[in-house]
Amino acid sequence: MSIKVQVYNQNAAPIKELELSAKFFGLKANADLLHQAVITQQANERQVLAHTKDRSEVRGGGKKPWKQKGTGRARVGSSRSPLWIGGGVTFGPTKDRNFSKKLNKKMRQKAIMMALSDKIAQSSLIVVDTLKMAEFKTKQFDGMLKSFEKSVLPADRRSLLIVNGEKDEKARYSGRNLKGVNIINPENINIVDILGSRQILMAEEGLKALAAQYGKDSKD
Repeated sequence: MSIKVQVYNQNAAPIKELELSAKFFGLKANADLLHQAVITQQANERQVLAHTKDRSEVRGGGKKPWKQKGTGRARVGSSRSPLWIGGGVTFGPTKDRNFSKKLNKKMRQKAIMMALSDKIAQSSLIVVDTLKMAEFKTKQFDGMLKSFEKSVLPADRRSLLIVNGEKDEKARYSGRNLKGVNIINPENINIVDILGSRQILMAEEGLKALAAQYGKDSKD
């Protein structure tokens, strides 16, 4: 069983139909798996910034403040005690924390294919024959997107993920400054970018490469 999607040229004119395997692009979304994939990616991208010093890291405190007995004051061994102002912090956040999570490769790939399948079912994934640009021109790239917004994509609010088939620097630099546009390659596709975009504009070559790669991995 296959799924047919329309392929457009850069002028947003339909030129042919492309058959996709329902095994990869006709999956039913599993909310639990999608949530797990999103949480895992966000956790792995999280940076550890907060750090407090314990009593071994703060400065000073090498000498005993006063003798043990005879002063009438409480005994103390170091001014680096957490009880003192300027002393170490007890149970504070440290840079040694690890927020990373693990998700099996096949689970991550299946979550991505579920998200793409949902975009196809909602007609939110548009396939273009090529996304190559002849020159570095943001105006030209924006004109191409406006052609799609006139006939294929909604033009109310641009929230577009563009997946190119190859590392075309001209396309990447031409579209990276446009608001609401995110350009990536097939090897960098991820669940957060897919779910965070209203529509996806994908090169035919990138879609085929994605299907071939995931199909190869599913046999292993």
